Formats: sequence, C-alpha cells, structure tokens
Amino acid sequence: MLSRRIVPVPKGALSLQQALDVCNIYLENAYRTTDQIIALVLCHDAEVALSQAKSASKKITSHPGDGEYHALRNAMASAYIDLGKLLESQGYQGEAQEFYKKAEKWG
Repeated sequence: MLSRRIVPVPKGALSLQQALDVCNIYLENAYRTTDQIIALVLCHDAEVALSQAKSASKKITSHPGDGEYHALRNAMASAYIDLGKLLESQGYQGEAQEFYKKAEKWG
C-alpha cells in the first residue's frame, strides 16, 4: 500500500533567514535532548538546514558594508559553532573541528 503525504511540500526554497531559523530550532532541541541518537539526527538536520542557508546566501543582494549582511554572516558562523559544540559534546571531535573551520570562514 502506498502512503500518501498529508502535509504539503513547501513551494520554493527557504530564504536564508528561514533556513537559519530552522537550523536553530534543530540545534536548540539537540541541546535539550539526553538521547544521543536523537541529538545526532537533529545535528544532521541542522547541517542540512545550514546547507540550504548557504545556498540562499548566494542570492543576497546586500553589500559587504551592509549591517544586515554582517548579521547574517555572523548568524551562519554562530550556527556552525553551535553544531561543532554539540558534536564535540557527543564525542565527535573531528567532525566538530570541521564545523569550527566553517565558522571561521563565515565569521
């Protein structure tokens, strides 16, 4: 039997801010859970959301001197740092270091 989706699929990609908001929801819940498997699933989903944010950032029309531009870059860097901290706390030091490096590129 085929399953049918009840929730409609969003039309179009998320904006940069939407992707960051989704990422932060995943990260907040990953910090709250005591279940390591759930934390890793949420970290994975946060990474996917950051990938969407990165894609959306290519469409930014702001200029490097713009305050909004810097705020969005800092938000990306912060999300990568949080993801690194979560992975490090779960014993994934190598993966955490990769996210810290990504944070440096954005911050």
